[in-house]
Amino acid sequence: MKVDAIKEIEVEQLIPYSNNARTHSDDQVAQIAASIKEFGFTNPVLVDGDNGIIAGHGRVQAARLLNMATVPVIVLDYLTKLQQRALVIADNKLALNAQWDYKLLNFELSELENNNFDLSLTGFDINEIPDLFDSPEINPTSSAKEIDVEQYHLNAKCPKCGFEFDHET
Repeated sequence: MKVDAIKEIEVEQLIPYSNNARTHSDDQVAQIAASIKEFGFTNPVLVDGDNGIIAGHGRVQAARLLNMATVPVIVLDYLTKLQQRALVIADNKLALNAQWDYKLLNFELSELENNNFDLSLTGFDINEIPDLFDSPEINPTSSAKEIDVEQYHLNAKCPKCGFEFDHET
């Protein structure tokens, strides 16, 4: 299974999947559009061999809102129809299955806020962010700056030479 390179396709050529069970409110599409404006189109749309959208319906709606002529796509023409249908669901559900490390989230949001970054671009509603800071998972008496990063397994790979850096505590 070799995935072809990302290519640009005209937005008007993309066909939404009629049985897509995932919905996107106008507010969420506006959030996606704001994210695209700030960061660029960082997550290509996944399509079948006939330009049918497998994943990225919300991004395509946001692209339309932004009057974009084209969007980046990856064509997954090797998937069977059943695999395509399953991926429409899995692409959304697998992301929902993730959890937050509230201490690190608190730290990251605090750092962004301290540098006057627009926190609404993170996808969190401005009204829910204070609740995140008051979350019972976070020790309210500890500062975000006091996070012990030594407890995390850190590794990285040099993009030029491929050397792998590894740090375990």
